[in-house]
Amino acid sequence: MTAPRRAILASLLFILNICYIWHKLPTKPNHTLEHRQSQLWHQLSPLMTQHAPNCPPPILHGTAGTHRFDAANPIPRENFIINREAILRPMQTAHDGFVHAIHHTKFESAYNPATRGIVTAAGGTYLPTFMVTLKLLRRTGSTLPIEVFMKDPTEYEATVCETILPSLGAKCLLLSDLAPGLDFERIAGFQLKALAILFSSFEDVLWLDADCVPLHDPTPLLSSEPFTTKGLVSWPDFWADTASPLYFDVSRQEESDVTARAASEAGMLLLSKRSHLGMLLLAVYYNVYGPEFYYPLLSQGAPGAGDKDTFLRAAAAIDADFYAVGAPPVDLGRMNTGGKSTVALNSGFIQADPIQDYARVRSGAENGTAPRAFFIHAGNPEFNPGKELLGRKLKGLDGRPARLWTYPPEALARVGFDAERVFWKETVAVACEMEEVFGSWEGKQGLCEKVRAHVTDVFADKAGDSGS
Repeated sequence: MTAPRRAILASLLFILNICYIWHKLPTKPNHTLEHRQSQLWHQLSPLMTQHAPNCPPPILHGTAGTHRFDAANPIPRENFIINREAILRPMQTAHDGFVHAIHHTKFESAYNPATRGIVTAAGGTYLPTFMVTLKLLRRTGSTLPIEVFMKDPTEYEATVCETILPSLGAKCLLLSDLAPGLDFERIAGFQLKALAILFSSFEDVLWLDADCVPLHDPTPLLSSEPFTTKGLVSWPDFWADTASPLYFDVSRQEESDVTARAASEAGMLLLSKRSHLGMLLLAVYYNVYGPEFYYPLLSQGAPGAGDKDTFLRAAAAIDADFYAVGAPPVDLGRMNTGGKSTVALNSGFIQADPIQDYARVRSGAENGTAPRAFFIHAGNPEFNPGKELLGRKLKGLDGRPARLWTYPPEALARVGFDAERVFWKETVAVACEMEEVFGSWEGKQGLCEKVRAHVTDVFADKAGDSGS
C-alpha cells in the first residue's frame, strides 16, 4: 500500500473513532424551561396522588384560640383534634411515603439558573391591589423581574397582562397551564403560593402577597445574609405557635418548643430553589392537602390558618436550614378619638429588615435598636378602592376623613418616611389611569373621584410627598 493511501486510511479511521467516542459520551439534553416545568409536574403529581392521606380529615373540638406570641409567658402546646387514633397511622404512612419519594427522586430543576425575581399570585380582586404594590415597588428603584401567577384563564385579564404589566417588568402566568389535571376549584387561595414559587422561572425568589409592599429596594435581600447562607427566610406572625402534637407524630419530629418562635406570617418569603427544592415540594404537598388535613394540624383554628406555617414546618421535617426573623411585626393604625372614646384601629403592620435583624442576632444585640421596617403588609384594608378601602376605616369617630397610619410612633419611626401619603399617591394613579381596566371594578363608578377626594381632604395641608 502506498504511503498516501495509508495516510488517507489512517485519517478515516481516526475520524470514525472520534465519531464513535462522541456518540458514546453521555449527553444532557438542553431542555427548555417549559419542558422542565412539564417534566417536574409529571414527576410530582402522581407522587402526591399516591401518597394522599387515606383517612378522614382531622376533627377539631374547639380551637387553639387567639394567643399573641409571648416567649416569657408561653401557652402550653395542646391538642384539639379528637380523632387522633383514626388518622395518625394513615397520615404518618402517607407523609413517610412522600418524604421518601422526595429524597429518592431526581426532580427536574424547573427554573433558570442564577436568576432572581419576585413572585406573587394576584387573580381577581387581588389584581388591582397588586398593581398599587407594583408601582410602589418600582418607586424604590427595584428592577427585579416579577411573575404574577393566576390560577386559570378565568382570572386572566388581557389588557393588564399583555400591556400594563410588561411595561412595569412583570408578566402573567397561569398555573392551570403548568399543573394540568389539578382541580383549581378545590386548589385556590392560600394553596396557590407554594405552587407559584415552584413553577416560577427564578432560582432565588422573593414571594410577596398582593398587599405586601417593600419600603426599600428588596434586591439586596437576595444577595446578603441571612438568605445567602440559609436559603430560606421567613417572618413572624403576631400569634403563638399552635401546631397540634399530632403533627409532630405524623412528621416524625420532636415537638418544637413553643417559646422558640411565633407562628409564621407568609406575606413575604425568601427561598432558594437550588438549595430548598425538597422543602418546597413538601410545602406543596402540605398545601394541596391543606384545608382538609394540614391547616387544621398546623393551626388548630388559630387566627390566620392557611399556608403560613407550611414552609418552616416543611423545612424542619426534612432538616433543611432556615432563618426565622426574630423582630416581631408591629401594628400600624390610629387612635380613633371621638367625644370621650378612644379606640385603637389597626389597618396594617410592619415587618423588619432581615439583614439588620440577622446582624443583631449574630452580635447578641437582640434587645437593642429594632431593625428598620422593610415591608408594610397593608391588608386591612387593602389599597384597592374597588374593595373595602373606601369604607368605614377612612373616617374617624367624628365622621371626618382620617389617615390610616398615625400610631404607634415607634413603628412610624422605623418606617422613616410618610409611607401612607406615598401609598395614596400610587392608589390615585391606579384608580384614575386604570378605572376601566380591571374586571373586578366593572360597574363601580367614581373610584378615581372618591380616592382623589379623600387624598385632598386628608393631605391638603401637605405640600409634595416624600418616600423611598
